[in-house]
Amino acid sequence: MVKEQTKKQVGKIGDRIFLSPAFQALTIGIPFCAFKLLFGLLALRVSASSAALRAFAWLVIVWALIDMIMNLARVYFHLTDREAPVQFDSERIPDSNTMPREPTLLRGLRGDLQYCIIAQAGMLFKKPRLFLAIDTLISFSIICFVLWSGWITMLDRLESYFWYAATTLNLISVSVVNIWIELRRGS
Repeated sequence: MVKEQTKKQVGKIGDRIFLSPAFQALTIGIPFCAFKLLFGLLALRVSASSAALRAFAWLVIVWALIDMIMNLARVYFHLTDREAPVQFDSERIPDSNTMPREPTLLRGLRGDLQYCIIAQAGMLFKKPRLFLAIDTLISFSIICFVLWSGWITMLDRLESYFWYAATTLNLISVSVVNIWIELRRGS
């Protein structure tokens, strides 16, 4: 009986760590922001003769910084045990019939504070997880592009260390979470 209670308590502690918004933001969100930011910087480097590429590069950099702020906000609110100004609770998103009259764009922004701007835009369609998956696909596509295009060789030493750190943190944490989930299932 005591053994079973201890096992449940350990399980709850592990869930609170590995499945927490802070852990996800620090090990998935922040590394993805680093990849986006470095991609934007690389695009800026190769944009000397293209105003369109330069504009794209700055757009990516701003996107990465906004996502970074959103992830850090998730970490802050979780670690300080405070409620975010917008709650992570999809069921509490009111439908359009019960909301006070306000501009349509603002309606979709009520609800969850997401990990990234794309997922936040998904709130407009009440599908933030789908949009988070799209952001993940874009992030992995950025990683692949930087690797296969050879742009990775244009990173300076410090930038390379950020790339390595983001990669290591992201891959190891995904493995740890998968192991934790399987242990909880009893596999």
